[in-house]
Amino acid sequence: MAQVETTYQPEGKTKKDRKINVFALLLGVLVIATLLTYVLPAGDYGRIEVDGRTEIDPDTYKTADQTPVSPFGAVKALHTGMVEAANIIFFVLIIGGFFGVLTATGTINVLITTLAKRLATREKLLIPGMMLFFAIGGSLMGMAEETLAYIPLLIPLALALGFDVLTGTAIVILGASAGFTTAVMNPFTVGIAQGISELPMFSGMSYRLVLFVIVYAVSVTFVYRHAMKVKKDPSRGFYGKYSKKEADVLLKSKEKLETKHKLILGAFLLNYVVLAFGVIKYKWYITEIAALFVVLTIVIGVIGRLSADKIAKSFVDGSSLLIGGALIIGVSRATLVVLNEGHIIDPMLHGVSDTLKHIPAFWSVIGMYNFQAIIHFILASGSGHAMLTMPIMTPLADLLDITRQTAVLSFSFADGIGNIIFPTAGTLMAGLAIAGIPWTKWAKWVLPLVFIQYLIGLAAVVIAHLMNYGPF
Repeated sequence: MAQVETTYQPEGKTKKDRKINVFALLLGVLVIATLLTYVLPAGDYGRIEVDGRTEIDPDTYKTADQTPVSPFGAVKALHTGMVEAANIIFFVLIIGGFFGVLTATGTINVLITTLAKRLATREKLLIPGMMLFFAIGGSLMGMAEETLAYIPLLIPLALALGFDVLTGTAIVILGASAGFTTAVMNPFTVGIAQGISELPMFSGMSYRLVLFVIVYAVSVTFVYRHAMKVKKDPSRGFYGKYSKKEADVLLKSKEKLETKHKLILGAFLLNYVVLAFGVIKYKWYITEIAALFVVLTIVIGVIGRLSADKIAKSFVDGSSLLIGGALIIGVSRATLVVLNEGHIIDPMLHGVSDTLKHIPAFWSVIGMYNFQAIIHFILASGSGHAMLTMPIMTPLADLLDITRQTAVLSFSFADGIGNIIFPTAGTLMAGLAIAGIPWTKWAKWVLPLVFIQYLIGLAAVVIAHLMNYGPF
């Protein structure tokens, strides 16, 4: 997997991208959040324990004295945010280490060479096939951070087939998002939200399955059209730190999959079977999945006949490539830390929910959907987003004669769509860091799809309201 520091430019073309450093962008968001703690009123909802889970009691809101966050407090939030996001940060570093060892075995280059040769005349199957895999994982298992492991694999393959870095990255991120957004059986979003709303677990699945097909088809079409444009005219593509010329060498390579490579790939696939079983059966999350990848790293190192010193060095080298992405996750978390310390998240929830009570139910559904989208910018964690808002949205839905199932759908769609564009979405930013794509470049490119998915979600929640989407 060859990488270079310069951007690939077709002959005779000069391309300039206006770049905004993502750290500068996130620090700007942090400053705004800090200033809001001086402007907005403070308040809190009471929290109660329900089945070992903390929920907001919607009848206990009360104002409080302002607790504005000082400039030094905002700076301290950077460290606190990194501590609070440590589980994701170290998961990303472990994934990087795993791929460092996998790369050292030579398996990635051999696999890419083999796939590239077999898909040389059928490359059009790559996009819908791989995106379906990620979409199913996102919809059934809530795959999000877990998909980061595939980005370094798909980019060189996409380049070797005449596509670009955006295509390889989008296959993973947009594929998983299509499933995560519609959430047929996503335990981390719909599962939690329905549990809070006291709905039967994974009820309303048939409607979400229809939405899955629609969002998947739209996402594939978007990526496919871009890929075909790049294949026809490479100057329309983005190549970043990856070298197209060196990726083309993969097609001419005479390397073949040896027994050790096949065993490593077998272990890789078995790892995901175990992962899926653990997520579904034992509710595994990042800690268990990270441990699974550590075990896999050792196994493939042994199969690949690497020495202990080589395994350790390759792991460190792989992790070092993702330091930037890991830091981005921690910095993005700092905004939530400031909002919590300023006690202004609950007043935001209270103000919006109080406003929605006084407008017709039809418009309230739209307002609820847009409110969830705004909240997701602040709180990009699907499970955290559900835990924060659904205790408020559930009784609000009852008051406005909106089904609780519709309220859950509003949350899941807003949550999923935000994951592919908001700079506060840690997984997205880590994925872009792996791919070497500036957030501004990605945002400009993906914005049309975001707008289309937003309209699909808007139509979905309105139709859900009109058909009394239930069971209740």
